Amino acid sequence: MALFGHHRHHKLGERELIVLMALLMSLQAFGIDSMLPALGAISGEFGVTGNERQFIIGAYFLGSGIGAFFPGAFADKFGRRPVLALGLVVYVVFSIACALVTSFEWLVGLRLVQGLWCAGLSVVPAAIVRDRVGGDRMARLMSLIMMIFLAVPLVAPAIGQVILNFFGWRWIFGAMAIMGTVVGIWVWARLPESLAPENQQDIEPRTILRNMGTALMRRDSIGYVIGSALVFGSLFGFLNSSQQLIGEHFHAGQSFALIFGAAVLGMVVANFTNSRIVERFGARRVSHAALLVFITAGIAQFISAGRADQQLWEFVPILAVSMASLGFIGANFSSIAMQPFYHIAGAASSAQTSLRMVSGAVLGSAIGFAYDGTARPLATAMLSCGLLALAVILYSEKGKLFGRRVLEN
Repeated sequence: MALFGHHRHHKLGERELIVLMALLMSLQAFGIDSMLPALGAISGEFGVTGNERQFIIGAYFLGSGIGAFFPGAFADKFGRRPVLALGLVVYVVFSIACALVTSFEWLVGLRLVQGLWCAGLSVVPAAIVRDRVGGDRMARLMSLIMMIFLAVPLVAPAIGQVILNFFGWRWIFGAMAIMGTVVGIWVWARLPESLAPENQQDIEPRTILRNMGTALMRRDSIGYVIGSALVFGSLFGFLNSSQQLIGEHFHAGQSFALIFGAAVLGMVVANFTNSRIVERFGARRVSHAALLVFITAGIAQFISAGRADQQLWEFVPILAVSMASLGFIGANFSSIAMQPFYHIAGAASSAQTSLRMVSGAVLGSAIGFAYDGTARPLATAMLSCGLLALAVILYSEKGKLFGRRVLEN
């Protein structure tokens, strides 16, 4: 990890920062979405039946959520680069290990541990961005990062399908190891340390718990953390059950990658649009409007799924609207929640990411396991999560939506 220490670098421009942060975060997405087309093949090889195949996805989600509790505090003490180094090394090594497993239980266990130790790849990028900017400008940068990040789940299932068809599912993990190596070299060569010396925090448990508690106790922040966990938990529920839902219920397994990509495309467009408008209208106004659209789409999906003859052409457009709404929600909710915590950005990002990921993983697994051969459990969950998210946002905003813009530090 010394190779990732406090080396001197040329100043990283905004565009390169955006791309590099997106690639770091996309390693996690690729490790999930590229596996979706292979779940049937993996379960077939290991003799796994029913919804148990979802453990391959759910274990990684859960591990990432639990693991996210730790790296921020270490990043606030030792810097951003060493924590990224650890996550990248584990990502590569455990991807290779997953490619060599001989049992389903070992695969699930390795995925859980990989998620635990690679959580910094999700936590640290937000802290690095917060080190540089705040307020609505942070929301703009995070939207651009999310736009590039989402290009990965847009194409990952297709990449996974091609690898599966020509080389088998084990080489999907090989592709993960190659990606992790390439990004690691880029981080080592180009990413400067962004933690200011005056913002270094003690590594003592009391200090860590105090900082994390602060990040989770403020009323104006916590509603956005919980709200994000709820709406993205419903998305995780779709990810867990998507292969069964599209392949078995709608009988469109051969078109899975195309349908999945079409749904995700709305999130990419939404994040690009958000990056263009958020500094003008403010993160609160944009995200509150998007949440109302998400709830409206949830109502439409609930009504559609309630019919016995729901068709794929009805399901996908409504899902695309829901996912596009998340494109306006994710970066803005995260930026609003992080805004008060410039001096403890790492700990705040850890605490908030951990709460979002653990809650989202548990919720997503519950939604996935509720799959009953129809889209009804997913539709019910998305509507319920949207309404609950609205309630916690109203709590944070003291009953008023579309409030003032977030100001930068």
